[in-house]
Amino acid sequence: MPKHVALLMGGWSSEREVSLSTGRACCKALESVGYQVTPIDVQPDIAGVLDAMRPDVAFNALHGRFGEDGTIQGVLEILRIPYTHSGVLASALAMQKDRAKVVMKAAGVTVPEGLVVNRFVAAKSHVMPPPYVIKPVAEGSSVGVIIVREDRAHPPQELTREDWPYGEQVLVEKYIPGREITCAVMGGRALDVIDIRPATGLFYDFDAKYAKGGSIHVLPAELSPNVYQRVQELALTAHQALGCRGVSRADLRYDDTPGGTGEVVVLEVNTQPGMTETSLVPEIAAYAGYSFGELVQWMVEDASLDR
Repeated sequence: MPKHVALLMGGWSSEREVSLSTGRACCKALESVGYQVTPIDVQPDIAGVLDAMRPDVAFNALHGRFGEDGTIQGVLEILRIPYTHSGVLASALAMQKDRAKVVMKAAGVTVPEGLVVNRFVAAKSHVMPPPYVIKPVAEGSSVGVIIVREDRAHPPQELTREDWPYGEQVLVEKYIPGREITCAVMGGRALDVIDIRPATGLFYDFDAKYAKGGSIHVLPAELSPNVYQRVQELALTAHQALGCRGVSRADLRYDDTPGGTGEVVVLEVNTQPGMTETSLVPEIAAYAGYSFGELVQWMVEDASLDR
């Protein structure tokens, strides 16, 4: 009898629509390789739903808060239902960008210089010389990210909005010029590297990530062998330092600008990388020889309780 997989998707975070796209794609792929799949648009009663259903495995296709910050992972631990992706601690740590940076830096991973401040402090005056980046401490998919350019006389005043939805604290980081690159880790092995080039604009923002044609993916990235290897080493070290399991994706910047530092810097690790038709991990896995069906099958078979 095939395994019964509860596919968790949707939820109520700012990344709900991305999660639904991931969930639909993964549901179709899981069914194509023979699993019995029950898609669930996650609501606050999810613990009772899962307890009554008792699936063999939960495939976590949630994104954003509750879905990838250790919360749903804790629910699944209590219910003793094996689940895909990282466990409670790694999920919570990777989602909290400032804390993740401390752990990665201690493991020898190069990270951007930065500090956490109240959003009103960040809006009052520049807390570091421009250019710099302001981002929510615990959001994904580039939601709420603002780049403050060198010619900006004052910080962005949108930080003072009454309806600002991303929390009172923001992470302010030094802007790293150069190229946006990403590397997937699967089962403790770094896969290949993509060079991401936004089709319009200068920033790999939400639209560039999820709109068709929003970005150009160069795979394998056109890097020198030593830089390519450095990217893979950093992605794997970050994955291991945070305690991730299954599949993760590290987002990095490579300063190859004229007169630049030549550094490769890890921005963050995604414990729940997107799995839509424009997503990076399925593309990287395909280059490594895994069809989309084989990738999600591997993730289901790798699922476990936190360890």
